[in-house]
Amino acid sequence: MLLCRTAAVSQAVVRWGSAARRRGAVLHPALSVTCRRCESVSSTEEKAQPADVGSSQGQYRDSVLLPSTDFPMKLTGQKLLDRELEIQRVCGFAELYSWQRERKAKKEFCLHDGPPYANGDPHVGHALNKILKDIRNRFEMLRGRQVHYVPGWDCHGLPIELKALGELGPSGLSALEIRQKARQFAEGAIARQRAAFQRWGVMADWDKCYYTFDGAYEAAQLKVFQEMHSMGLIYQDFKPVFWSPSSRTALAEAELEYHPEHVSKAIYATFPLDKLPAKLASEAEDLKGISVLVWTTQPWTIPANQAVCYMPNAQYSVLKRADSGQLLLVATERTAALAALLGTELESKATLTGSELEGGVCKHPTIPGKEVPLLPANHVTMGKGTGLVHTAPAHGMEDYSVASHFKLSVDCMVDEEGRFTELAGPELAGLYAMDEGTDKVISILKACGALVREEPCVHSYPYDWRTKKPVIIRPSQQWFINTASLKDKAKEVLQKVRVTPESARGSLLAMLDKRTYWCISRQRSWGVPIPVFYHKDTGEALINKHTVSHVSALFKEKGSDCWWELPLESLLPPEVLKKSKAGPVEDYVRGEDVLDIWFDSGTSWAASRSPGPISMWRARTRSEAGFSPRCSPAWPSLVVHGFVVSEKGMKMSKSLGNVVDPQVVINGGTVGPTALQSARDSISKLRNTLRFLLGNLQGFDPRTQAVDPKEMRYLDQYMLHLLRDYSIKVTDAYGGFDAARVIRVLQAFVNRDLSNFYFSIIKDRLYCEPEDSAGRRSCQTVLEEVLDGLTQSETLFRSGWIKSSSVWRRPGLVEAVEGACAIRDSFLAAIPGKNAAQYDLTVAIEPGLLFELMESLQEKPTSTCSQLTELMMSARTTLTSSLPRDLPSDALLASGNFLINLEGGVIREDSAYSIAAVPTCAARCPRCRRYTSATPDCLCPRCQSALSGAA
Repeated sequence: MLLCRTAAVSQAVVRWGSAARRRGAVLHPALSVTCRRCESVSSTEEKAQPADVGSSQGQYRDSVLLPSTDFPMKLTGQKLLDRELEIQRVCGFAELYSWQRERKAKKEFCLHDGPPYANGDPHVGHALNKILKDIRNRFEMLRGRQVHYVPGWDCHGLPIELKALGELGPSGLSALEIRQKARQFAEGAIARQRAAFQRWGVMADWDKCYYTFDGAYEAAQLKVFQEMHSMGLIYQDFKPVFWSPSSRTALAEAELEYHPEHVSKAIYATFPLDKLPAKLASEAEDLKGISVLVWTTQPWTIPANQAVCYMPNAQYSVLKRADSGQLLLVATERTAALAALLGTELESKATLTGSELEGGVCKHPTIPGKEVPLLPANHVTMGKGTGLVHTAPAHGMEDYSVASHFKLSVDCMVDEEGRFTELAGPELAGLYAMDEGTDKVISILKACGALVREEPCVHSYPYDWRTKKPVIIRPSQQWFINTASLKDKAKEVLQKVRVTPESARGSLLAMLDKRTYWCISRQRSWGVPIPVFYHKDTGEALINKHTVSHVSALFKEKGSDCWWELPLESLLPPEVLKKSKAGPVEDYVRGEDVLDIWFDSGTSWAASRSPGPISMWRARTRSEAGFSPRCSPAWPSLVVHGFVVSEKGMKMSKSLGNVVDPQVVINGGTVGPTALQSARDSISKLRNTLRFLLGNLQGFDPRTQAVDPKEMRYLDQYMLHLLRDYSIKVTDAYGGFDAARVIRVLQAFVNRDLSNFYFSIIKDRLYCEPEDSAGRRSCQTVLEEVLDGLTQSETLFRSGWIKSSSVWRRPGLVEAVEGACAIRDSFLAAIPGKNAAQYDLTVAIEPGLLFELMESLQEKPTSTCSQLTELMMSARTTLTSSLPRDLPSDALLASGNFLINLEGGVIREDSAYSIAAVPTCAARCPRCRRYTSATPDCLCPRCQSALSGAA
């Protein structure tokens, strides 16, 4: 995560030169998080220096142009923290957002901030989310666009309410008192989170944030609510919902966590067939006392049973138990499993299809006189149980669908605390349904002979994600959004939205298919009140555009506390009652439910378009989900990112207690012993690369000393080609919101193209050629361009995006260098573990295109200082059309092929080459340490010329 913050924004790092070449005093803070010495080529400078300063040859040390920079190898501890704060101050991070808002720009980029939740201190999840957004915003700003980014906070909801109340609970506190405490808690969390986001350097309009508890925001939210209600998308109904007895409120599916190791007391129970289906009655007259066998993991729901469901297309059998003679009706394909479970043989006495069970009626096992019909249902499966499903419409979603279709009653026998009501009978009333109530139901079944078997069942079960306790399904009068009617249009619109990553689109589409309705009402105090009034006598809801518009205007002016503060006459004035064609105000009471907080954040796009202190611009991109009542995309792009996980791979969660404070990481800590080690190593390599660039640009003035690309050596031109390729790839990765690909592209360029390839070749030229030589200046010009490509300029984030030129791509250039690299690879493979500088190399290529390309790198047949020799890193290179016949016995031979492809395939030639590597007879130069001297004590011709020129 930190590497994403560091390497991904490294194109805007402030360069740090020597005292004589100040380009900026500091690095970007994230780049200096960890600074260990890297083991790559560029970090082993001392080992590669051409002069051995510890030997007698050290007399030439001062004549070698070694890198010089005060950019430190690493910063740690307090120095690191001080440096990061200095960066923010010197580079004007606090003014950066206002600066870019005031500059002229032809295009704008608006990122809508899906709000974080104001229920605690900042954690690494916040860091991931905010930093990813910040990376994108700065990228767009560097491209010349005007960025609109107004941060916000999600401020309502049960977690805040519970934390605000602490151990006190709601007992004795009014709704307004609870809201006051919750608001104070949220404001404190917001202050801590905002301070952390600013400490991380996030660029935003911190003076005009939006908060879901602001009156203007709540008013905009109610407008969306009203629009959806007018369209028939919001309705009130009495139907099963996920209910949390531990927090005494309805829950949305998104507020559930499924416990994979939940243990239930599963039972097999019988429902005596009182009225046989017609076919079974006619064909099995001798079969008496048949019972339907059902299986359930929730025995407490048996008293609420209204039917037993079967699969119409399945086959069913009447089975006789060998041990007791009992007749059981079950699915035929479950026979073997049940026989093993019951420990007895089961003899088939009759078979029939599911559809032939129509008309059958059972007796309820625990309620005398109650009849239970056999009904068809598509949700019946054969994976477990008996193929016959106990159906309690009050306590199951599929069960409720069956009840709705067949007009069954929906009797709820469990209250808001999860206790049985008096409707369940005197034996059960007052017992917790999932605890002692379950035991009592099993006891009753056993007493009446209906219990066949009891067993523990480990399975996945929904828990309240806040209290970490099991939920139940029970019917309740709630407000719902009819997502089924929105599904087709929403899916159509979603196909027009750019989703990143694309894989997330499938999950969103699947979610739309799965959820037919969304419960949006909550039985709490801290939230936006649902603007509804109820008739005292009939319970009928009074809600329309007139009532909601009036309440919305009050919320905008006074905030939603006025729902409890104002008298009912102010909430329902005479003119509103008249327009609503309603009776006198004394006939009504205000509703007590609040909106689900997901509705709060889901409508933030509407509030962010409102005038005033809230962001006024339509979002171009959103980093979290939301909805639009008219099913038009509120934004053209949607970015989805996952959770932060611990080193053990578990999702970090405040409720699990495994979150990490980013301040710990900033101060040198981590999320685990090895979690950030890879990022540390990558940052170290990046720092060392920057250090090499800065050190070798000491004294270089690009305004007067830069070399035109056309006059550069081929290797240098090729490096500019790689730089252009890098800039294209990294720009594309940023444009695709693919931070991981940004990192991969950057690391490949820094480690492979620069450190392992270019730097290892050019060190000799940089260190040992005359300071003003064309070859050295050519190299320095490239280093300057690379440094600009990685860091831009000293005015952090205010200089614009990477600028690369198409002139860096010359026909034949890439083929010449890459052809030479292919030969170089063969050469190095022929001398494994040996020093290439100790060999004379002969390259034999038959006349043709490849030979001509190699001639462009070496005009003379033999050379110790040609561009080809530099690429080979050999002592001497000879270019010829065929290998000599009189090669010495210790010559190492190799061969290969290189495919040349020019002008888009118009020119193609597969050329063969051969090489011979022979240990050189030359002596090592005491200054440059290349094997190009006549004797050990004599400088090579190149060094003699360099020193004489310097003198």
